[in-house]
Amino acid sequence: MDLATVIGLALGWGALMIALIMEGGSLGDLVNPSAFVLVFGGTLGATTVAFSLKQILSVPGVVRNAFFCKDTDMPRLIRSIVDFARTARREGILSLENEVKAVDNKFLQMGVRLVVDGTPSEMVREILETEIVSLQERHKVGENIFATMGGFAPTLGIIGTVMGLIHMLASLDKPGAMGPAIAAAFIATLYGVALANLVFLPIGSKLKARTTEEIIAYDMMVEGILSLQAGDNPRMVETKMGSGVS
Repeated sequence: MDLATVIGLALGWGALMIALIMEGGSLGDLVNPSAFVLVFGGTLGATTVAFSLKQILSVPGVVRNAFFCKDTDMPRLIRSIVDFARTARREGILSLENEVKAVDNKFLQMGVRLVVDGTPSEMVREILETEIVSLQERHKVGENIFATMGGFAPTLGIIGTVMGLIHMLASLDKPGAMGPAIAAAFIATLYGVALANLVFLPIGSKLKARTTEEIIAYDMMVEGILSLQAGDNPRMVETKMGSGVS
């Protein structure tokens, strides 16, 4: 589990609750099921309109990536490719066919197998870079979904507040009920802003950061694989991967 995501969400919502208590309020003051149904359901509905059903159904998997995806272990990847370079110089490039099976990174497996199969370096780079672009586009869907939800949620909150105020104005013959009615009306705005800034937008940013990290690692692997194919010595392979230059 990604502790940064969990701790960040806990700190954000915890700060909200602490501020409420410091102001003399209670958690019950913020409970309004109808406002939550409007804001969350309306946000989900508007987002479903903006994307395909297939993309919307992928959201649970996207959320898992935000909470449970492991960080890319770049030093370990560098060590693996450097070890491949040592083996290739000692036993030949074909000797990597069996060794690469023990690697748990599919991208690295694909790249090394292309090299073992004798694929020209230009084509190896083209295939791997196409794979990187494809991965980036797939990940961008999740990022865009949560960014879109973060945009819709505050607006739905305002709609809920307006609806509450309309209901309140229709009951002006009951002055004693106006205060609670106004408070209940503004809860919808609170829900919308809180969900946007403490759930949807942070998760979208987390997914974007993970994609950036993964793309950097993949670019690094491309340089290492091409250096391996060129027959560079292990130290040169490590240098190219560490600097990210071709």
